[in-house]
Amino acid sequence: MVLWSSAFLSTSVIWLIVGCILYVFKPELRTWLFLIFPPIDVSTILAAGLHTFLFCILIISTLHSVIVYGLLDMYIHLTLAIIMVPVSEFIWSHKYPFPPTSKTTSTIAFALAYLGWYFHRHIQQSLGEKEPLRRSRFLLASVALFLLLLPTWRVQDFIHYHPIDMLIYDAQICHNKYLQSVGNTTSLEETVARYQKRYNRLPPPGFDLWFEYAKKRSAFIVDEFDQIHQDLEPFWKIPPHVLRKDTWIMVSNPWNEISGISIRQGQASVLPNVLPTHKWMLDGVAVLINKFAEHLPDMDLAFNLNDEARVAVPYGDLEAPHQKNQPPVETAPNYWYPVAKDPIGDTVFKDMSFRNTFREFGSVGCPPSSYARSHPHISSRSHICHECTAPHSLGQFLANWTGAADICHQPDLAYLNGFYLSPAAFKTSHQLMPVFSQSKPHGYNDILYPSAWNYMDKVKYSPSADTGKPGEPDFKPGYPDVPFKDKQNVLFWRGATSEGVSSGDHSWRGMTRQRLVHMANNLTTSAHDYITILLPHFDDYKKYKYVTLPGTSPQTLGLKTDIAIVDRIARCGGIGLYDCTDQEKEFGLVGPSNFQAHWQYKFLFDLDGAGFSGRFLAFLESHSLPFKTALFREWYDSRIRAWHHFVPQDPRLHGVWSTLAYFAGVNGTLYGDKIWWKAHEAEAERIAEQGRDWVNKAIRKEDMEIYFFRLLLEWARITNDSRDKLGFTA
Repeated sequence: MVLWSSAFLSTSVIWLIVGCILYVFKPELRTWLFLIFPPIDVSTILAAGLHTFLFCILIISTLHSVIVYGLLDMYIHLTLAIIMVPVSEFIWSHKYPFPPTSKTTSTIAFALAYLGWYFHRHIQQSLGEKEPLRRSRFLLASVALFLLLLPTWRVQDFIHYHPIDMLIYDAQICHNKYLQSVGNTTSLEETVARYQKRYNRLPPPGFDLWFEYAKKRSAFIVDEFDQIHQDLEPFWKIPPHVLRKDTWIMVSNPWNEISGISIRQGQASVLPNVLPTHKWMLDGVAVLINKFAEHLPDMDLAFNLNDEARVAVPYGDLEAPHQKNQPPVETAPNYWYPVAKDPIGDTVFKDMSFRNTFREFGSVGCPPSSYARSHPHISSRSHICHECTAPHSLGQFLANWTGAADICHQPDLAYLNGFYLSPAAFKTSHQLMPVFSQSKPHGYNDILYPSAWNYMDKVKYSPSADTGKPGEPDFKPGYPDVPFKDKQNVLFWRGATSEGVSSGDHSWRGMTRQRLVHMANNLTTSAHDYITILLPHFDDYKKYKYVTLPGTSPQTLGLKTDIAIVDRIARCGGIGLYDCTDQEKEFGLVGPSNFQAHWQYKFLFDLDGAGFSGRFLAFLESHSLPFKTALFREWYDSRIRAWHHFVPQDPRLHGVWSTLAYFAGVNGTLYGDKIWWKAHEAEAERIAEQGRDWVNKAIRKEDMEIYFFRLLLEWARITNDSRDKLGFTA
């Protein structure tokens, strides 16, 4: 009875201490502590009860062990279990050379733990506290130690092929298969049949006009528009009159930072209440739409003016069979509401700027069983979460570009991108709303469309030759895009700290742009700055081995970068705060340069800002090789192939040095010895030229028009009261 009383009393005290700590330091968990976090269902109560029961059993077992075996014995055995169980699990499941592990360290750690236990037992025997240990038990313990360590010595720490060679080969095969599915055909009947097979419904009305429009513009892709299907499919659950009303509500409130375009009688025009700062953007969209507006029915469209995405519907709500099934308002069929003369105050959006949004508006779109929701707290922000990278990686290298966008297995992204850490302009909703956006991360439900930024050539690939003669007054240096072999063997990036806002909490340290600049310029020989690079094996250059080196090693290996923040630190600070000055001290700022100067470098790094990168298509058009990491995805993402058109990089950036070493080559010293590794220049140039050829074939301005035309035909059907009866038949 005393034992049980002590157990329950100890449990209560421990829970009280934990609860007080959480109440003080985790305000967001206060409602959960008092069991008022909605929804409270039977499963929640059962889980809490089971948790409490198991905790009581733990306390009882602990007290029993203390009484029977003594406090010191229990402590030693518990320490051994805490150390050896997770380590054993890791070495038995770790079958690959990455992440690299030390055989010697693992062996010494286990041996010391074993010897500690052995000498403790020997001392107890000498003092007469324990009976002598039988030889059979000693041998059994030794065999167990040997078996535990066996996988450590069986795993090879080198590989016989370079992963990038395999990734390039696989990308070629996948792209060839993709080309067979895009439907480059001259037959309308065949295209309609493929549409029905692919999407399980008839094409929308006007499909024949779209097909003719696409063929006149030499469209290479006429079948594969899966992004449109994925974006629009959830809206089939919402009645058309509700979609039209939602559009009116959004564009009638300027606070939403959503403006509209109205299409009437085959002409697109910007609604008069557009925010002046973004009128250029809507004007560009209207120019794009008017290329084919004569073939469209009347409709209104709501465009997101911010870089950040807007709509994140929780997983359970999106899977629900019906949403917003309110009765229709008495209006004419297919009625579009005129914009209110005076702004309305109604809004479904919530301002979440300047705060971490990952759980509430990121992983909320993932299944409850996903890693991001079942393991929301990562063990360390200063170490790579290998469980997060494994599903989309081959060793250190990003192998699945689409999978890398899926945040549902990557809870660590909450602290690795400015959009999740502290977005600058983030007005968002859990309610499914018809918002058209230029880009979005995984889990968001915005409708993607081709950006006016790209269509209006805000950033343009425009190399130029020198004019005049050197030394003469009229001489002007040009910016030629020279052949790949003549470019500087350098990885180049210039940009601003525009990814997110750091207003005193040092969140800039997790943002991708700042991490890239730090990695390129500020690594030291300290242990926390060590890097891992895949290099040829010291004894056999046909093998490769991951080696962990001081942060200054890229320079000694001859790897060259020119990566810097331009002009000033943006989006930082606050009264009495030091995030601006801290970044100024950390990063060496440089002056602005002409965008066309990029073409002198072999390797160009492309990163997101507050939203998508506006440079990537220009990079693809050049003879340089783009390295790209991206959280935001655009309308054309399914058309481009990583390792075939560009070189993908994980947002953790842990594979950058190994990738650069492969393409740029190594010529320097390692541990004081000379090391040389031939650059894979032919592979780099081939990927660069494949990307250049493809962007001029499948991501032209004409392709933006074709995509948007088809998107709006589909949208016109979804917002039509008779949509279930509408369809085109050849």
